Amino acid sequence: MTPSLVIAGLTLVIWTYLILFHGGFWLAHERDDRSEPAARSCSDWPSLAVVIPARNEAAMLPLSLGSLLAQDYPSKLSIVIVDDGSSDGTAEVAPSIAAHATRDVAVIRGKPLPPRWTGKVWAMHQGIAHAETANAPDYLLLTDADIEYAPDTVTRLVARAKASGTILTSLMVKLNCESVAERTLIPAFVFFFQMLYPFGWVNRSGAKTAAAAGGSMLVERRALARAGGIAKIRDALIDDCALAQLMKREGPIWLGLSLDVRSLRSYPRLGDLRRMITRSGYAQLRYSPFLLALTMVGMTLTFLAPPVLAIFAGYPANAVAVGAWALMTLAFLPILSFYRLSLLWAAALPLIALAYLAFTLDSACQHWRGRGGLWKGRSQAFLAKR
Repeated sequence: MTPSLVIAGLTLVIWTYLILFHGGFWLAHERDDRSEPAARSCSDWPSLAVVIPARNEAAMLPLSLGSLLAQDYPSKLSIVIVDDGSSDGTAEVAPSIAAHATRDVAVIRGKPLPPRWTGKVWAMHQGIAHAETANAPDYLLLTDADIEYAPDTVTRLVARAKASGTILTSLMVKLNCESVAERTLIPAFVFFFQMLYPFGWVNRSGAKTAAAAGGSMLVERRALARAGGIAKIRDALIDDCALAQLMKREGPIWLGLSLDVRSLRSYPRLGDLRRMITRSGYAQLRYSPFLLALTMVGMTLTFLAPPVLAIFAGYPANAVAVGAWALMTLAFLPILSFYRLSLLWAAALPLIALAYLAFTLDSACQHWRGRGGLWKGRSQAFLAKR
């Protein structure tokens, strides 16, 4: 048995496992427009506070805040915007948008970032504290300043949480996918996230897998308090998954894709996406050189070896590699369909995976240079020392 046949066989085993036994991650079945709970006629709708950390988001707030003010939610809905050290007039834009709103909107200026806190978590902490000063809400919607909601989204989200008893209900918002860079990398970003955290396992109470998507997270306030509050994840760079791990110890959580909640942020160039990915790539590996090396080997075997062996190896290794490549291509099709892209993009997945490998290595290099977690001028490289 030749080395190429051994490697080809290993890649086929990997993809057979991923397709059949890895939580059906690739099917993209977990969505907010499927299996919706029928309990929308709730007679006692809970109160809700929306907390929006905002750092230099003046351009995004007119649409994102406007979409929240237009929600058809039938109970009390208040909004707290935390200006996280912005220099673009974010704190001045929000009041002008909310001037004629029927909902309560508060804009608070964030205090200086304390040691051992990440910026977004500190902003969320201040927003939650403000929301709790008067009548503490039943639920908190932790959302980003660049997220736009369809008018009935919050009602459906709360109805799902109430009907299913989930204490954390999160939506993977639909990311912008218009530029060539976005069409190349965004579907793969979601695909890799689903591979890392199969949504079916996340949503299964008995499974240990926990994840959330930070753009839109509905949290039961009392459950969060029982878990120790948002301060328990004060130093988390990947705050959404850290929050999910915290909350799943308290009760069931749910994560799904959404068509009705979308990101307003665009990434017109490859470099824009590279910065987004490298910000947290090495943090995902817990700043471990060993896990980095393991990831390099695993990604090479899983995504690069099948096409290389299919093209350059002799028979029967090339035939086995073709089978692995075919399964890889099949797995990528549902997320391409979700983003309404040509299915021909599936042929580019090995090259896309190579780009992600390069970004992950770049993330580690930035961390080693003391520039880890760089976002909007703020570096949070200290996190590796926690």
